[in-house]
Amino acid sequence: MLLPTKGVSAERALMTVGLDLLEALQTPRSVSSLWEHYKDRERASGTTDHVTFDWFSLALASLFAINIVEWNPSGHLRRASVH
Repeated sequence: MLLPTKGVSAERALMTVGLDLLEALQTPRSVSSLWEHYKDRERASGTTDHVTFDWFSLALASLFAINIVEWNPSGHLRRASVH
């Protein structure tokens, strides 16, 4: 699930989806904007292994769990600061 397995392709592994989300967070975004950006990139790549919003949410929750993303004061997602 976190990594590719027989049942989960490399494109759908949570770590891969999480990396794609981090790349999209060059600037702070709302969850809706991040989801739309992710879906647009997925459509443009022509992948046949689509990620659902549930899977997107799970990848995002995984990033929160390891303190890689956080909310900024205006309520947008951003990459967490490393101290």
